[in-house]
Amino acid sequence: MAFQILLNFTLAFIWMFLSSNFTASGFLIGFLLGMLAIIMMRRFFKQRIYLVRVWALIKLTLLFIKELIMANVQVLKLALSPKLNMQPAFFALPIELKEEWEITLLSSLITLTPGTIVVHISDDAKTLYIHAIDIDDVDEAIDDIKNSFEKAIMEVTKS
Repeated sequence: MAFQILLNFTLAFIWMFLSSNFTASGFLIGFLLGMLAIIMMRRFFKQRIYLVRVWALIKLTLLFIKELIMANVQVLKLALSPKLNMQPAFFALPIELKEEWEITLLSSLITLTPGTIVVHISDDAKTLYIHAIDIDDVDEAIDDIKNSFEKAIMEVTKS
């Protein structure tokens, strides 16, 4: 992936020098042309094109922003309701992530979302223990996290 990014920047600079256009727009045009060249030569690369990973990272960021807004609204409703009708719970989330930084990223995303916090990671790093401020169905919460954050992180990190 790093080679592809470096190649794209190199092609952008080569375009700038060949066209004698040393402006940001000249670089952008060269970058886009370099991206097109990399896409056309994708069969010569061992790894997938870096744009796929960049797109997956953008989707993960947008997913986090969406979940953050939804969780803030839910916590605000709980805080402003006249009667506190909450069902707090601890639950275990089995995870498929292998790398430490992936597990840390998942834990951070869960903790940064209001109403949930990761309180412990098992010694074998295969289970996260989470506290939720208000939860109706534990299995549904596990499925939501696995099908949103964990799946998005796996899309970003797969080769």
